[in-house]
Amino acid sequence: MKGAAAAIELGESKIGSTPRSGVNRGAAILDFILRIIAFLGTLVSAIAMGTTRERLPFFTQFLQFRAEYNDLPTFTFFVVANSIVCAYLMFSLALSIFHIIRSNAKNSRIILIFFDTGMLALLTAGASAATAIVYLAHKGNAKANWFPICQQFNSFCERISGSLIGSFVAIVIFVLLILMSAAALSRR
Repeated sequence: MKGAAAAIELGESKIGSTPRSGVNRGAAILDFILRIIAFLGTLVSAIAMGTTRERLPFFTQFLQFRAEYNDLPTFTFFVVANSIVCAYLMFSLALSIFHIIRSNAKNSRIILIFFDTGMLALLTAGASAATAIVYLAHKGNAKANWFPICQQFNSFCERISGSLIGSFVAIVIFVLLILMSAAALSRR
C-alpha cells in the first residue's frame, strides 16, 4: 500500500509511466505534424519552381523571349535541394512515428538531430541563393547593368517569389524540430 501511495505522490500512474513520458509523446506528435507541414512546404516549393516558365511574343510568333527556372543554375539548385529535403522528410516520418510509439528512444533522436541539421543547411543554402536571384529579378542592379525582368515576366516572377515561401516555412520548422529533439534528449 505504501508503494502505491508513493507512486501517486510522485505523479506516476499504476502502469508506471511518468508525466514526462506524456510530454515526450506530445512532443513526438508535434514533431510528426511539423514534419508533414515541412514535407508539404518543400514539395510545393520544388513543384512551383520546377514548373515555372513564361514566354513573351516579340513582334512575331517566331521571335519570342522566354524565362524558365532552369535558365539559372541557382533555381535548379533550389529545386534539387527542396526535392532532397522533401524525400528526407518523407523517410523521417517513420522515425517520427517510432518516437510516438516509444517516446523514450534516444539513439534515433540523435540520428534525427544530425540529419535534420544537414537538411537545414542544404535547404537554407538553396533558399538563400534563390532569394538573391529573385531579388535581382525584381529590383535589378544598375551598377552591374542587370535590369529587372519582372516588369516583362510578371507570371514568372510571381511563381518564383511564391515558391520561396514554402522553403522558408520549412527552414523555421527544421529549427523548431532540432530544438525540440535537443530538449527531449536533455530531459533524460
